[in-house]
Amino acid sequence: MAKDSTKPITKKKINASYLKRYWQLYLLLLLPLVYFLVFRYAPMWYVLIAFKKYSIVQGILDMPWAKNHGFEYFIKAFSNKDFTNSLRNTVVLNLLDLVIGFPIPIIFALILNELRIKPFKKAVQTIAYMPHFLSWVIIYGLALQLFAPTNGLINMVITNLGGEKIHFLDDAVTWVKTYIGLGVWQSFGWNSIVYLAAIAGISPELYEAASVDGAGRFRKMWHITLPGIKPTIVVLLIMALGNIIGSGFDRPFALQNNLAMKYAEVISTFVYKNGIKGLQFSLTTAVGLFQSVVGVFFLLMSNWLARKLGERGIW
Repeated sequence: MAKDSTKPITKKKINASYLKRYWQLYLLLLLPLVYFLVFRYAPMWYVLIAFKKYSIVQGILDMPWAKNHGFEYFIKAFSNKDFTNSLRNTVVLNLLDLVIGFPIPIIFALILNELRIKPFKKAVQTIAYMPHFLSWVIIYGLALQLFAPTNGLINMVITNLGGEKIHFLDDAVTWVKTYIGLGVWQSFGWNSIVYLAAIAGISPELYEAASVDGAGRFRKMWHITLPGIKPTIVVLLIMALGNIIGSGFDRPFALQNNLAMKYAEVISTFVYKNGIKGLQFSLTTAVGLFQSVVGVFFLLMSNWLARKLGERGIW
């Protein structure tokens, strides 16, 4: 009986054949890979500054280790009132952004999807997207013109109608409301694009079948549209939770002032003032490392919880 001369195709050969066939795609992938290696992973070496006494004239390996087994600057950070205050403010402001700002793009996308007059729908979309392209310096200038206590347009209207002026920008508690409101206004239109794209991917046959069964618009929205975009909502929620202790620099820095500093100082502005202006590089590197580690922890936990609840998660 003749032996079968055919050899089994190994996984190695399959991979080599695939690479040979699609080498152009891997070549295109090389550029972003180099970017991440040079600008994202290589700088991680300098995280060691958090555990050493920084010296501008010495290399990282030559710098002496900090006291308390290298954790001197972490201890200093948590014993610093300004840092603990900025940590509290960062968490509170990000939680308020999440609770108030996260559902609004979803609601806006659902409402926009129900509009049937296309020119009106496009006009609303354009108007909602526009604030995203404004820098926070420009937004703060607009806020001053609208919310200034003496010559702001809104306070002028309120006082002319016999009311009392509202301290939108120079009262700590009211400043928080203004901060959150401006953040929602600036981002909700742009953030809704992802949800609109997810809605566009839902099969029209589901809506047709629901119409045959006599479902109205609200029932279609509740039983078809929302479940259809649920995976997208979960992924974006996980990413938002991962950034709960992180904060951008431009928004709080542009909007903060001395009268509202009790709630306006966040970690990013603390790092700027103490690291760049105060030259405390080891201290602020320790703060940044703490921020990153906690952010990764929240990301992993939220992703684990999503998978436990039956969702796909990020990975």
